[in-house]
Amino acid sequence: MIALKTGSASPLGISLPCLKCSAPKRVGRIFITKASVVVEKKTAVIRIGTRGSPLALAQAHETRDKLMTSHPELAEEGAIQIVIIKTTGDKILSQPLADIGGKGLFTKEIDEALINGDIDIAVHSMKDVPTYLPEKTILPCNLPREDVRDAFISVNAGSLADLPAGSTVGTASLRRKSQILHRYPSLHVLENFRGNVQTRLKKLNEGVVQATLLALAGLKRLSMTENVSSILSIDDMLPAVAQGAIGIACRTDDGHMANYLASLNHEETRLAVVCERAFLETLDGSCRTPIAGYACRDENGNCLFRGLVASPDGTRVLETSRKGSYTLDDMILMGKDAGKELLSRAGPGFFDS
Repeated sequence: MIALKTGSASPLGISLPCLKCSAPKRVGRIFITKASVVVEKKTAVIRIGTRGSPLALAQAHETRDKLMTSHPELAEEGAIQIVIIKTTGDKILSQPLADIGGKGLFTKEIDEALINGDIDIAVHSMKDVPTYLPEKTILPCNLPREDVRDAFISVNAGSLADLPAGSTVGTASLRRKSQILHRYPSLHVLENFRGNVQTRLKKLNEGVVQATLLALAGLKRLSMTENVSSILSIDDMLPAVAQGAIGIACRTDDGHMANYLASLNHEETRLAVVCERAFLETLDGSCRTPIAGYACRDENGNCLFRGLVASPDGTRVLETSRKGSYTLDDMILMGKDAGKELLSRAGPGFFDS
């Protein structure tokens, strides 16, 4: 290919115009004018609000793709816009979540943007969503749940049982810490091991800790399961309430968005999450309390719920379970009843140890 300069002769002997000039220039019998192109910017039909971490964006993209598949009008270019919102929880990484206000710090700014009309729907990791929802918002949609289990990751060990005594495991989760120390009291747990998945794996590779635990769901969504040393069973590590579930919120008065979300909702996941969150709400759970809960459909189609509370140091772990029909009312009652039982068994001062 021959590079040509304007205003010079081409190899064919034709004088090319200077395109910087606005007046028409004649080239043989052809007139060339400088044209202005007006591009009309398409207004997005749906603005999706999300945090900016790689995992949060993967979840927002999953939501976008499902909307585009279900609704052809949303498949047009520019119909869906992803709006990144930085939350307080993303900005403050040097302190434990419990010290700066708990899990709501990952949703507060996104909720405000939704209420103010800056976004149309909000995509959340359900385990980050407080048991109360802000006024003027609803959360009517859960996407199909990913694997709820925790993954063990280490450079030189295949499982928690393989770690030598005194090894350090990094986690920001009191739920994980208490269950680790309950089963393996010879291990040390480094708290406030925070940051996105990539940041934590970097710390692991740098030798800050000898191992860490991460939600398998997140690793799958990021296509990073090659880092997993082993997967912990539900019996070995009961998951966090709503782990692996994506929730999508909209404004209470926005029937148009509610209709879009209804087409994406996975009812089996939604009912399981409602059950688990009823358990958490009864316990008044926060980032200061080690709580785990998991509801699933058993082989007979019934709901099997398992719940756990623990002292932060892992010396005491209380568990319970419930079984009933896989229906909304029964599952809410199961979650609440299990929570009341563990509150009664724990007694005052249980979470202070």
